[in-house]
Amino acid sequence: MNELEKFRAEKDDFFRESHQSPLTVEQKRAFHGLEYFPENPALRLELTLERVTAAEPVTLATSTGAEREYYHAGQIRFDVNGAEAILQVYEDDYGYFLPFSDATAPVETYGAGRYLEPHEIRHNVLAVDFNLAYNPFCAYNERWSCPLPPSANRLRVKIEAGEKKFHD
Repeated sequence: MNELEKFRAEKDDFFRESHQSPLTVEQKRAFHGLEYFPENPALRLELTLERVTAAEPVTLATSTGAEREYYHAGQIRFDVNGAEAILQVYEDDYGYFLPFSDATAPVETYGAGRYLEPHEIRHNVLAVDFNLAYNPFCAYNERWSCPLPPSANRLRVKIEAGEKKFHD
C-alpha cells in the first residue's frame, strides 16, 4: 500500500468511526468508503506562489450564506492537459487554503467545489497535490457551512484527481 492509499484508508476509517466525522449516524451505517480518481502523478506539483504585494483580506461566501475571511496570498499557474490554469491561494491562521471547482463538477465531483491545503516546501514554492483534493464537509450533509470557491478559482479544465462526489 503506497502513501496515498494509506491516507485514503485512514480517511475512510475516520469517516466511519470518529465522533468528529462529518457523516450523520445514519450515513455512517451505510458508509462503504469514499470514491476517488486513480492516483495521478501529473497533478502532484511544485508551484511558484506568485505573491501579492500586500495580503489583503478577502471574504468568501459559504454554502449557508454566511461569510468567512481569508487573506489573498497570491496565485499559482500550472498546465492541465496542455491548458494553462491559474488559481488564487488564500491564507488564514491554519495555513494556505485553495478552494476550487473544475470541469468534473457536478457530474464526477461535488458541484460546489473541492479544497486543497498546499504547503510551502521552499520560499514561495508550494507543494500542490491534487490527488489530495477533498470535499468540504457540506458535501456530506447540510449540517455544515463551507466556503465556496470564488469565481477566479472555477476552472474550465478537468482536474481528474482526488476525491469524487459523495452522493447526488
